[in-house]
Amino acid sequence: YAKFFVLETVARVPYFAYLSVLHLRETFGYRDDEDRMRTHYAEADNELHHLLIMEHLGGNSRAVDRNIAHFMAFFYYWYVVAVYTISAPAAYHLSELIEDHAYNTYDKFLKEHEEMLKSKPVPPIATKYYIEDNPYMRDAFRTVKDKDENGREISNRRPKLETLYDVFVNVRDDEKEHWKTLCNLVQYDSMNGVESKYVKSTEALVGASTK
Repeated sequence: YAKFFVLETVARVPYFAYLSVLHLRETFGYRDDEDRMRTHYAEADNELHHLLIMEHLGGNSRAVDRNIAHFMAFFYYWYVVAVYTISAPAAYHLSELIEDHAYNTYDKFLKEHEEMLKSKPVPPIATKYYIEDNPYMRDAFRTVKDKDENGREISNRRPKLETLYDVFVNVRDDEKEHWKTLCNLVQYDSMNGVESKYVKSTEALVGASTK
């Protein structure tokens, strides 16, 4: 689980960087009409709990993994602050790529280790976050909700959580939610640019426009 510990340590850094820049702008009178600060805080909180789950599983047990993660996170934070200050879409696109990589990494792990994961129990920290805690924070980062055939939003406030496999499914799906928000921010400068079923990666759109 070390690679997931490193991944989650780095993945939460951009949201800290966004909040730092947005807070500074608010200090000088800029007001965030779309409430991005609240959403980015909820995203950071979500990534924190992913990190806590990986720590519980022993992902941070080796000093070398901790040092690599902390080194990358420190310099990546300042890089994102600089990029976000100059161009928010560019910073969001970078995170879009990272969240897409995270989703695919978890998805591959689930397919390759399904039997093993289904034989292991749910870590207490995962039960607390996904089942016991108030779901408000989890709702706050789901800006592009899926809808049923009648156009009603599909709720996932209390997801299935029976084995470690279910935990990884939820973590993977959380990464997709972040990805959808970031795609909308890059392409439409809005967290609610298009509905869930219409969200496409920025690279895919660029490639299609050149054909």
